[in-house]
Amino acid sequence: MNLQSILSQHIIKAVSESYAATLENIEFQATRKDFEGDITVVVFSMLRTVKGNPVQIGETIGEYLVANVAEVSKYNVVKGFLNLVLSDAYYLDFFTSIQNFNSYGKVPATTEAIMVEYASPNTNKPLHLGHVRNVLLGYSVAEILKAAGKKVYKTQIINDRGIHICKSMLAWKRYGNEETPQTSGLKGDKLVGNYYVKFDKEYKKEINTLVENGFTEKDAKAKAPILLEAQKMLQKWEAGDPDVVALWKKMNGWVYEGFDATYENIGVDFDKNYYESDTYLLGKDFIQSGLEKGVFEKDADGSVWCDLTDEGLDRKIVLRSDGTAVYMTQDIGTAIQRVKDFPDINGMIYTVGNEQDYHFKVLFLILKKLGFSWAENLYHLSYGMVDLPSGKMKSREGTVVDADDLISDMAATAKEISEELGKIDDFSAEEKTQLYKTIGLGALKYYILKVDPKKRILFNPEESVDFQGNTGPFIQYTYARIQSILRKAASASGYTESVEIRNLTLEPKEKELLKILQQFPDVIQLAAGNYSPALVANYTYDLVKEFNSFYQNVPIFGAENPAEISFRISLCDAVGSVINTAFSLLGIQVPDKM
Repeated sequence: MNLQSILSQHIIKAVSESYAATLENIEFQATRKDFEGDITVVVFSMLRTVKGNPVQIGETIGEYLVANVAEVSKYNVVKGFLNLVLSDAYYLDFFTSIQNFNSYGKVPATTEAIMVEYASPNTNKPLHLGHVRNVLLGYSVAEILKAAGKKVYKTQIINDRGIHICKSMLAWKRYGNEETPQTSGLKGDKLVGNYYVKFDKEYKKEINTLVENGFTEKDAKAKAPILLEAQKMLQKWEAGDPDVVALWKKMNGWVYEGFDATYENIGVDFDKNYYESDTYLLGKDFIQSGLEKGVFEKDADGSVWCDLTDEGLDRKIVLRSDGTAVYMTQDIGTAIQRVKDFPDINGMIYTVGNEQDYHFKVLFLILKKLGFSWAENLYHLSYGMVDLPSGKMKSREGTVVDADDLISDMAATAKEISEELGKIDDFSAEEKTQLYKTIGLGALKYYILKVDPKKRILFNPEESVDFQGNTGPFIQYTYARIQSILRKAASASGYTESVEIRNLTLEPKEKELLKILQQFPDVIQLAAGNYSPALVANYTYDLVKEFNSFYQNVPIFGAENPAEISFRISLCDAVGSVINTAFSLLGIQVPDKM
């Protein structure tokens, strides 16, 4: 039974005996920093049931709890708030009850499965900073859900077909001179992305030529020969033209290798990939069954629509008049296919930018109307864009921040700052290189994940690699400090882990650390329920701030007796374990030395 349940039972009994009244719900909150106490009972909310002065009611309940509840050592009443001070024994019992802080906060997996989709790139360009937020967010949410007890499948759908893919293919065919990743020394996704940019440049040249020859800009954009040829290439691909399909397979193969290298570099993975070239025809069969059920309606031109005006939305086309599918058709079919592939799925999370908010409202509503029970558990993990001080990124103009370059730049920034601090002179060259990458990636991931997903981010690389403040490197440095303490303890002759700590008197800083450690399981559940890694990130920062205050104010090896030394070293170990677990949920590594 948790503390609030124990307190609630006794508060109900105290009110019943003293006021002959029956309470049903008791409101608790954290005690404000300017008052003494660990947990506060809100007396004001009882006044609907209990008649009397709130201060006197608080005094009556407080006296009862001190006399009857071992966990409560004293109390104070401020207006209508009863602040309870919990005993040192309560916190020490909590600490000794945790057998293994390495798994603390995590819940064993249940059979309830959920699928998390993230990344979902196009095969006409490399991953960029915008993809990085998507990938980090989706991966972290998947890890948090696993820690909260869910069975999780990670997936992506790769957008490997369409006019944008044909633009890169055509540009390579025209201007590539058989260039390959091997002959160019470029990663495959970068090579293909260069030809997407090349297409755009040539397209703009042709538009300008047509305008100079009297075409309107609108007509020029529609009639530029290079665009018409790309459209013809797409038609050939859909018809299965062997030469076009072979080129498509070759160039997409280059891109997949490039993506895999980037994912490995970032430190994320997937359980299954879906490809738009396999899924774009899915869903058409369900349009027919939806027509029979009255979910869809057919217009005179043969197009099929879903009328959502009663739900405050618009009519949405799901099949063109020529019988071809639209994106909505494909997404309906893909969702259904995923449940066929993984029958234990009871929900899906789509990590997609907030410009697609309306699309997912419509998709989820249509799936519900089609009668799929799992459609009640679909969630659009909508997130804001990532901006740079220099402005908005544009792939076709080549003004994006490439993900691989970003990771490399973050490591370089970490190197520069680390060398200025001069604390790693005894590291080997290999150790330094690994450390710079760990710090750089940690800085990038933490800077992005500490922000609520719905908020837009202005990404500042230099600010993210600061060793002070709410940053990844600050937390990593604290973890490394803890490991240094543990190494010192392991080599100390007088230290033993088996000393009895039950009767210790806690320092206020020790108590504050234990209070924050107690919150970790609830933070994981709250982050899972809100699909928000920011809750885990900022909890970890609060824990680290409190630890550093403890470290600066409470002697560890200079404590007065072996029990205090033992407890404080164990407390350091517990904090380090929780930092490690929390950061693993964010996909961030922690170094043993910095």
